[in-house]
Amino acid sequence: MRSQMRFVLLVLPFLGVVAVSFCLGFVSADGSTVPRPKLTWHYYKIHNTCDDAEVYIRHQVELFWKKDKSITPKLLRLVYSDCFVTGCDASILLDGEDSEKTAPQNYGLGAFVVIDKIKTVLEQRCPGVVSCADILNLATRDAVHLDGAPSYPVLTGRRDGLTSTRSSVDLPSPSITWEDALKYFDSRGLNVLDMATLLGAHSMGRTHCRYILDRLYNFNGTKRPDPSMDPSLLNDLRRSCPPRTKKGQTDPLVYLNPQFGADYRFTQTYYSRVLSHKAVLGIDQQLLYSNDTKEITQEFAAGFEDFRKAFAMSMYRMGEYQVLTGNQGEIRKNCRVPNKK
Repeated sequence: MRSQMRFVLLVLPFLGVVAVSFCLGFVSADGSTVPRPKLTWHYYKIHNTCDDAEVYIRHQVELFWKKDKSITPKLLRLVYSDCFVTGCDASILLDGEDSEKTAPQNYGLGAFVVIDKIKTVLEQRCPGVVSCADILNLATRDAVHLDGAPSYPVLTGRRDGLTSTRSSVDLPSPSITWEDALKYFDSRGLNVLDMATLLGAHSMGRTHCRYILDRLYNFNGTKRPDPSMDPSLLNDLRRSCPPRTKKGQTDPLVYLNPQFGADYRFTQTYYSRVLSHKAVLGIDQQLLYSNDTKEITQEFAAGFEDFRKAFAMSMYRMGEYQVLTGNQGEIRKNCRVPNKK
């Protein structure tokens, strides 16, 4: 595993993230290679449909970010919740009583207003041209870059999905085992390095107590806390997250990286916390239970640049999962509703 990971990270500076990624393609669960989708570098400029689309998006993201840096983890979760379900088609943005937004796994999603504002600006400048799916992927890239991540390549030309249903949401529990998590990532054409890297987005942001109560009070049905959790972290989290014993009880938020709290920064400290048994989410702590993911965790904890480069690669790969292009889907005028036929 070390030689494979080292190869990927070492070639990036010489060939560039885009060039390397072109050669990778996706690997499906059965091991077959899936052709890359037909996306384009600077699609809107090349096709002369909205030359400054990416500039407009970046400017709006900067305006939001200066007022509220929490938009970065919110956008990261939003793009993950979109791409990992039916592909990167902006279906997570659609409203509706039975939409993906209403699924239990998507409780607490935010940053919709960011996408709405960007879409409004683009519709004023380039009506009916820039997809909500591209906006979501570009805005996430720009926000995470402001917090210290590399400005990874986002190829464009995605189109928007027409439907969004709660039943399609199969996002796993934060308490999933690393074995099941790897199977899930593999089903999306992503490998163990991608999994361990993308989980590093948990270096910032918050989570609701409901997602960690099992670790605090009833780990694997034992009525005891997770024995792998650092005692000081356990005590701190228990103070913030009391057992849910009453109907209508509040569901507080806790920081995934208490070391920085509201100072949202993209760093490798996530991996240092995992090594110190101070991960808040169960899936994060599970990285120590596999030799491969433990080795990656140690590598990233020791070298921020290795993590940055791998993150650029994995975000790029995730952003190409089952995209719609060409005549598929549509370009929504309003990201929350399909166009009227």
